[in-house]
Amino acid sequence: MKSGKQKLKKGIFISLEGIEGTGKSTQARMLSEYLRKKGYETALTEEPGGTPISREIRKVLLSTKHDKMDYMAELLLYNAARIQHIREKIAPALAKGKIVITDRFSDSTVAYQGYGRGISLKLIDSLDRIATGGMRPDLTILLDLDVKTGLMRNKHINKVDRLELEDVRFHKKVRRGFIRLTAKEPERIKIVKASKGIDKIHTEIVRIVERVLKA
Repeated sequence: MKSGKQKLKKGIFISLEGIEGTGKSTQARMLSEYLRKKGYETALTEEPGGTPISREIRKVLLSTKHDKMDYMAELLLYNAARIQHIREKIAPALAKGKIVITDRFSDSTVAYQGYGRGISLKLIDSLDRIATGGMRPDLTILLDLDVKTGLMRNKHINKVDRLELEDVRFHKKVRRGFIRLTAKEPERIKIVKASKGIDKIHTEIVRIVERVLKA
């Protein structure tokens, strides 16, 4: 890629996925900074979140006070946050030709509420089509890591939310869910081992993203 201002004919949508403690937020930020230095316009965001309304929903979803939240209520709240996120931030940024980088999107809902919680995958897909209109990232980077290692990393930085308090068995189901999603869509979802050093992970992500940009 050449330095200077880079213009895209249409926006590119990139998501980073994975279980807890894989470093998605760090890698999303590093990727955004790298692309900006290359002259691309980026929009860095996260789920649930990205807009004022979605951030309020995030507080409800992740608060440890809400340990009695019904799984279906959880699913619907994630979709509600996503609708607002797409309408206010993702769609407008893509329309302007920006590279949108999000920490989590629909794949997380399938992995956590589908494979983790056991909610019908068909129901999740139906709700997702309503929430997203069928929108999918052009590229998804799955940061894969051993569950116990991921949870330990978050413990070391004192990060705690309602989902992280679930037992190891739950998080193993979620990880298996992400792997199954990758098997279904290998062209879109690319696995990067998150056990490597931060800089090595970033370098591998950049190689994957540059192939998409060149295409």
